[in-house]
Parts: sequence; C-alpha cells; structure tokens
Amino acid sequence: MKNPSTRLVFDYWDTLRGERSAPERGEIEPGALRHALADTFVLENEPIGPVFRLAGTRLCALFGRELRGRAFAALWPDVEAQGDMRRLVQTVMDETAGAVAGLSAQTQNGASVHLELLLLPLRYRGRTHARILGALSPALSPEWLGLDTLESMRMISLRMIWPDVRTQRPTEAAAQDKRPKLMLLPGGRV
Repeated sequence: MKNPSTRLVFDYWDTLRGERSAPERGEIEPGALRHALADTFVLENEPIGPVFRLAGTRLCALFGRELRGRAFAALWPDVEAQGDMRRLVQTVMDETAGAVAGLSAQTQNGASVHLELLLLPLRYRGRTHARILGALSPALSPEWLGLDTLESMRMISLRMIWPDVRTQRPTEAAAQDKRPKLMLLPGGRV
C-alpha cells in the first residue's frame, strides 16, 4: 500500500479484526479514521450489486457528485470493467479477503491521476456478504480537485490480502529477520 489514507484504513481495520477474518461494522469509529475519512467509503451489498452507503468528501469531489446510493461499478464507464469490479467485490465478501488495486484515471479535461483502491470485508450484525469498508485515494490531492472530475478509470494492478495472512508491523519484521540486507546504489556498474 502506497497512499497514507490506504495504510491508515488498513491498519485500523487490521487492528479491529484481531484474529477474526473481518470486524463488525458497529466497531468502526469514524473518529479513528479522521485523517483518511475524506477518502473512505462503505459499500452495502444490494441485489443490483455493491452500492455506496457512505462516501467521503474528497471521493465525491473526484467524481463531481454525491456517491451515496449509487452503484459502485458505475464509477467505471466500461461494461467489462464494471463486471470485473462486481466480481472483485464478490471475491472480497466470499473469501473475507482484502484487495488493494492500483488505478489509472483520467479527468474530463485529460489530466491523469493514479489512485489506490482498498476493499476490506465487514460483518454486519454477524452477517457476512453485507458491507465493505474501502478507500479510494490519490497519492497527492490533485490541483484540479473541484474544477474537473474523473471520467475514466482502469485497474493496472491488484493484490489480494488473504485472511490467514497476518500482517507484521515493520518493527516486528525487523526483529525477526537479522540477516544482512543487499543495498543497491544507483549509478554503479555491474
């Protein structure tokens, strides 16, 4: 995960879930995500597919409209990409696995921006297949935000976070791995 918002949301979700595959929706405290709240959203599983239940202000500004009540897959104009997104959300719910995707997007005026998408399963009153916590954020807030809107997006990378794989904090990983590291210096010859 590259973007600060994405890492903050994931770390919070990972802490809440503990040894479970996913935390309960009721455990989420918006104040704990205040630094990433503008990029955060919650999807609800509906018969038509995932629908935005909540969407952060910067996320809505990227698309130039309120996203609450809109279909998640509708963010992608391409019908094939919409199907891919529905399947990705379904996989996150079926496998209680997280997903991190890199997206390349373009605005109506032709500006390019790279985004990071995070999808994490949530339980709702004990039910799985109910809600998803997510974040969609640019690495830096674009200068055109509020003046232009995203017109198209495509996925350029995807990584699944399986429930049986526990993440290690950097200090834990460093303490466990005492082997010497290889360091590459730019400008040298091989």
